[in-house]
Amino acid sequence: MAYRVLITDDSPAMRSFVRRVIELSGFELSACFEAGDGAEALAVLKNEWVDAILTDINMPGVDGEELLRRLAADELLRGIPTIVISTDATENRIARLMALGARGYVTKPFRPETLRAELERSLGVPGD
Repeated sequence: MAYRVLITDDSPAMRSFVRRVIELSGFELSACFEAGDGAEALAVLKNEWVDAILTDINMPGVDGEELLRRLAADELLRGIPTIVISTDATENRIARLMALGARGYVTKPFRPETLRAELERSLGVPGD
């Protein structure tokens, strides 16, 4: 099965890198959308259904924490698995984001298999 994923990061280079890492990992994408911040992500979600959201935390405008809050407040969107990708590996931050509804957390830098495993775990994809 192929999945539809939304990558949210203020860096176009990082969005491109994450997309490439997903492709290299062997995770099957049927569509990959991109957003530069949480507001853009919410705009994409008005028109496109996705199976998972990958988001950075530190972005201008609507940051990753606020995006998680807005997703949780929306009955249609709260069920979309959201994985945070960040350089911030502090336990407090991770716990706070998980409490806000993140289903996974990947610390930069990461390996393709780490991201794939977190996507599969968050989506409930059965192992090989």
